[in-house]
Amino acid sequence: MKITCLLILLSVIFSNLNAQSTQEEVDLLQSIYGMEKKAVVAEVVKPSASQEGVFWKLYDDYEAARKTLGKERIELLMQYSENFDNLSNKVADELLKASLALSKKHDKLLVSYVRKIRKATNPVVAMQFHQIEMYILSQVRLAITGELPYPEIIPFSIQND
Repeated sequence: MKITCLLILLSVIFSNLNAQSTQEEVDLLQSIYGMEKKAVVAEVVKPSASQEGVFWKLYDDYEAARKTLGKERIELLMQYSENFDNLSNKVADELLKASLALSKKHDKLLVSYVRKIRKATNPVVAMQFHQIEMYILSQVRLAITGELPYPEIIPFSIQND
């Protein structure tokens, strides 16, 4: 149920973002998303009582770094959306390079925190964190991609039955 609420929230967030969005709006939306996400993570990741403090400290540190990258991703998506109909080779190349670099940064961040969590707690907690983070990341990317100005010719959708 919380995953469904999170996905609805994501749809609202990304459908409301546009070039006129202020930084305060982005911060507010990320804050709401962060609270919902933390509740979902808490349902999946089950550190022992002695590991809870260190896990949630590492999680909060990870989220702070991830939010910084998230703001960069939002900016790139807005630039892409603004230029979609008249995308030049130069702008496309710049956006593509920035997007690939950002994906690499996010992957490195996630790997580093999975390692920290594994060391501070245990491999089960690290795996639970990694799996729910990958699931949420996939759902976020799907929600964002669904809001991009693609033509209505894409012949399929993925449904979670």
